[in-house]
Amino acid sequence: MSQFIQVTSSDGFSVPAWLAEPQGTPRGAIVVLQEIFGVNSHIRAVADRYAANGYLALAPSTFARVKQGVELGYEQKDMEAGFALKTAVDALPAPGVMADIQAAIHEAAKRSGGKVGIVGFCWGGLLTWRAACTLDGLSAAVCYYGGGMTTPEESARKPRVPVLAHFGERDHWIPVEEVKAFAKAHPEVEVHIYAADHGFNCDQRGSYDAAAAQLANERTLAFFAKHLA
Repeated sequence: MSQFIQVTSSDGFSVPAWLAEPQGTPRGAIVVLQEIFGVNSHIRAVADRYAANGYLALAPSTFARVKQGVELGYEQKDMEAGFALKTAVDALPAPGVMADIQAAIHEAAKRSGGKVGIVGFCWGGLLTWRAACTLDGLSAAVCYYGGGMTTPEESARKPRVPVLAHFGERDHWIPVEEVKAFAKAHPEVEVHIYAADHGFNCDQRGSYDAAAAQLANERTLAFFAKHLA
């Protein structure tokens, strides 16, 4: 069964989060971090698929502190609205949204009784990288085309848990040269580059690439199976 619940952050702020529970005892938990389009039908479907694979999945609204109930599509107007919300979140006083992600990690651990992984897409991929480097309670992290994580400032961070990262070689937001430099700087990170564009995992976007999405998902599930066991 899947539903929205409320997760309480360290400062008492209540964060809506999509909870997807597996049948039977969870094999662990996965926190799912949204793109700039909110916890929309795509992100909820991603969480539901992890639940179908035996994990408790929890997708917190990382926009909640600036706007509640965000559910955008993938048109240009949606992108502009989402980018504006992301900019507002970035402007929050520290720790900002990272405190809400930490709360989701703790909630996922409590509800599942197992180890916790984290996965994020685009902006969520960047937040996943930051979580892997700064937050507590994680055992693995998977970044899908993390926008900004290959910049020198972000690349200077050091992950505290195993990290898997997926990128598209035709991604005009994330130059493949930056990806290769990131991979060289972080030999401990498992980096894969696909013959695909930005957003290749999302079947609601024109850039969806079924072959790349399937391969990345297989690698992701194997990675979580290894590190969350």
